[in-house]
Amino acid sequence: MKKISFIFGLVFLMSCGSSEEKKKGFEYNRTQKVEKKSYTAKESSVPVDLDNKGIGPIKSIDFGNDVDSALADQGKAVFNQKCTACHMAERKLIGPAMKGIYERRSPEWVMNMILNPTEMLKQDPIAIALLKEYNNVLMLNQNLTNEEARSISEYLRTL
Repeated sequence: MKKISFIFGLVFLMSCGSSEEKKKGFEYNRTQKVEKKSYTAKESSVPVDLDNKGIGPIKSIDFGNDVDSALADQGKAVFNQKCTACHMAERKLIGPAMKGIYERRSPEWVMNMILNPTEMLKQDPIAIALLKEYNNVLMLNQNLTNEEARSISEYLRTL
């Protein structure tokens, strides 16, 4: 009983200490001005692997030379609706930054991660490494169609 009283007393004294600045409770502001920092592969402990196609329905994809702007616009809308809770273009959030994704991952891997995150996080070595790097926060399956995933992939090319 004395230990419990001592601990409560200690906590009480620490919380009553004078401070010039009042502390706020938990606050999260996505619009907060932060120095922009571009993502580079060196910042990650996960290796760059452009040969890994991932696990899922996409076996091969050819982007072509030019970005399909209409498809990219559709992808931007889907990305803003389904992905921005965890991903931003130029900085890490809950998940990795998306800018330059195709310098680190193959298009097939990206689309398979979008379409099949559950199996990817169980079996793909890169997805497992990313899961560890991002504190075991799982990427949720958004149940996107192949067309939606393809449009997001096209949008990611524009970042």
